[in-house]
Amino acid sequence: MAYDLIIIGSGPGGYVAAIRASQLGMKTAIVERAELGGICLNWGCIPTKALLKSAQVFEYLKHAADYGINVKSAEADFTAVVKRSRTVAEGMSKGVQFLMRKNKIDVIKGTGKVMPGKKVEVTDDKKTSTVYDAKNIIVAVGARSREVPSFKIDGKKIIGYREAMVLPQLPKSMVIIGSGAIGSEFAYFYATMGVKITLVEMLPNIVPVEDEEVSKQLAKSFTKIGIDVRTEVSVESVDVSGSGCKVKLKDKKGESVVECDIVLSAVGIAANLENIGLEQAGIITDKGKIAVNQFYQTNIPGYHAIGDCVKGQALAHVASAEGIICVEKMAGLNPEPLNYNNIPGCTYCQPEIASVGYTEKGAKEAGYELKIGKFPYSASGKASAAGAKDGFVKLIFDAKYGELLGAHLIGYNVTEMIAELVVARKLETTGHELLKAVHPHPTMSEAIMEAAAAAYGEVIHL
Repeated sequence: MAYDLIIIGSGPGGYVAAIRASQLGMKTAIVERAELGGICLNWGCIPTKALLKSAQVFEYLKHAADYGINVKSAEADFTAVVKRSRTVAEGMSKGVQFLMRKNKIDVIKGTGKVMPGKKVEVTDDKKTSTVYDAKNIIVAVGARSREVPSFKIDGKKIIGYREAMVLPQLPKSMVIIGSGAIGSEFAYFYATMGVKITLVEMLPNIVPVEDEEVSKQLAKSFTKIGIDVRTEVSVESVDVSGSGCKVKLKDKKGESVVECDIVLSAVGIAANLENIGLEQAGIITDKGKIAVNQFYQTNIPGYHAIGDCVKGQALAHVASAEGIICVEKMAGLNPEPLNYNNIPGCTYCQPEIASVGYTEKGAKEAGYELKIGKFPYSASGKASAAGAKDGFVKLIFDAKYGELLGAHLIGYNVTEMIAELVVARKLETTGHELLKAVHPHPTMSEAIMEAAAAAYGEVIHL
């Protein structure tokens, strides 16, 4: 059967691209070997947020007395927490199935492989192969946990994010290697559930892509809830020969050993490029990613790639935006290329982190003269009322023109607030415009107005 477009992979890049293609009148098929919705819906963004919500509710109950509520006892039913997370994920995957039907997109079950001559071979679970023709092909195969030779994932004692979401029972102790979004979210979740957590980071700060002040604040908040945060530490080896794990660490002072039940490896991801026909089709890769131009076209006409298998931030919303741009260009429209310096990043531990644009260090390195405004949540009425005074809003402006260069938020609910600043940057809003835009009181979002005011010496509540 011939299609206008075949997409390999149904994650937030693939399924969004398929829907947009259908809207533009293309006969579209999507190839998926597992669950519709890909890693994000089934094993990433969505189920982890369900786990984190359970942890947050549990934390509220443990501190209910702070709010004048007496709760006799609260116990976490770990099995039920995991079950709820899986139920949420299954519901979202069924939602994607509905969207595929609604948009008349053919779903082909099996493992897809690109072939020369604009063909896709799909092998089903019975090893039967079928070849499909397409005018255009999009590779949206995503990524998986990166393997490190000194601590290979075995799925039992050394686990990746997938196993971390469905552990059969709660361990007593865990070493988490890597403190990016995945590592930090699981550190908060398991620490709140009562697990003794050691969070290990090779770089000088945890959540190392964030502004340094945000990283330091999160380290303080994590230490407060009992997480042992260790930075500038490398993992030399993990001994799994006994009943648990012995993790050999090395820092400036020398070597040490931490014993735990389970090790979670959260040291990044690797694109799923193996055995998908790239070499046979003549598609060029670069540093473990498929090489594409600003419209996601590879070096071979008719073949495209989006999402975690191409260069750029490995985020669901990035993959979705790339899929839409790719398809619109394919359809002869004139989409604007994606500005990768205006992509929001969010980490959903408590306190939450949300950021966009330059860090202070990055802005200085880019040669800007800066005006920086910072407003702490300890001075926010809404934060005090909510019992969530940890954190701050930090805004970085170009001193010359007032352009908002970067925004860095840490605190309660900040992942819901960052969109205002993404839109502000997109519209080239200045610092003065932000601080003169009246924000509602009392809200956490007032801190954005106050931080802008602080940058220009007009802050009221500090």
